[in-house]
Amino acid sequence: MRVKNLLMTTALAAVLMSSAASAEDVKIGVILGFTGPIESLTPGMAASGELAMKEVSDSGKFLDGSTVTPVRGDSTCVDSAAASAAAERLITSDKVSAIFGADCSGVTGAVLQNVARPNGIVMISPSATSPALSDAEDDGLFFRTAPSDARQGQVLAEVLAEKGVKSAALTYTNNDYGKGLAESIKSNAEAAGIEITIDSSHEDGKGDYSAEVGALAQAGGDVLIVAGYLDQGGKGIIQSALDAGAFETFVLPDGMVGDSLPAAIGDGLNGSYGTIAGTDSEGAGMFNKMAEDAGIKIDAYVGESYDAAALIMLAMQAAGSSNSADFKSKIMDVANAPGEKILPGELGKALELLSEGKDIDYVGATNVELIGAGESAGSFREILVDGGKITTAKYR
Repeated sequence: MRVKNLLMTTALAAVLMSSAASAEDVKIGVILGFTGPIESLTPGMAASGELAMKEVSDSGKFLDGSTVTPVRGDSTCVDSAAASAAAERLITSDKVSAIFGADCSGVTGAVLQNVARPNGIVMISPSATSPALSDAEDDGLFFRTAPSDARQGQVLAEVLAEKGVKSAALTYTNNDYGKGLAESIKSNAEAAGIEITIDSSHEDGKGDYSAEVGALAQAGGDVLIVAGYLDQGGKGIIQSALDAGAFETFVLPDGMVGDSLPAAIGDGLNGSYGTIAGTDSEGAGMFNKMAEDAGIKIDAYVGESYDAAALIMLAMQAAGSSNSADFKSKIMDVANAPGEKILPGELGKALELLSEGKDIDYVGATNVELIGAGESAGSFREILVDGGKITTAKYR
């Protein structure tokens, strides 16, 4: 009996040692604009992605008991050199296995080409929307849970047409995001019979936008479309236009949608409207409750952030590996049908199903469906600024 017990104890110890040896602390880089023109949105985005990471770690079901640790880096949103340096540090020094981010389109493209591709590291962005990223060389490493601005331009043109807009002035931030979005808005608006009286760029970080607003006012239009950033140039354009009495109604694409803008501008923004990725799905409601319980403010791209982080970890589980080369091919599999549908708060369940060799269809907070080379098919929320707050008009 003593010999049998000894053998059983030895076998159990061997199993425990094997399990401990296979468990690891998987590090995921969080590259977002903690400083820069969308810094008011970043805390919620980062916290949402990290909420998914905590959920996975707490489940105890991830890669033989492995845990996940987020490691942050600042993309600045606009400085490609700084974003690339941050990503390089995360990969070479912190040894991250994947990148959740980046956020703004220009820095996302720079990190992809300068750092992720050379190092073979998967990236999933929750908010980079430039149409150019759809065709970027990515070696199968880049995905995004935000829909392309090629689609946003179509939706925004539909909104303008429904509101009876006949002409509009258009200004955009002078970078990859602004240029791609402005091209999409202009082509779709003109196809809908809406005249774009002027399309001109503006620079972020200026103290005075009176010259830009003067040119926009001279061209005229029923509304002013501002394809910029809510914490810098876009906000400056709107304030200057209101001060000059140049425009009364502003059209706000996604980079301009956040609670900080009406708080900064005041009543002059009431009646303005716009679009941002969003859905009124069951998953969205479940995520909002989770986020509120965690003290996370519901703002732009928080749902997409939870989903981006979740997809990284579920793909790792499906591959049985945290190595990007192994799990990059699993992202489309876990994101799409067939399989058991997975909603926010069900990541532990998803990990268990995957460990049993079963298929999952991750629906998440934003009705995830990845198309093409790995980007969101996309639903949109039409917003209206009313009573100094951003409200929901409808979903599209």
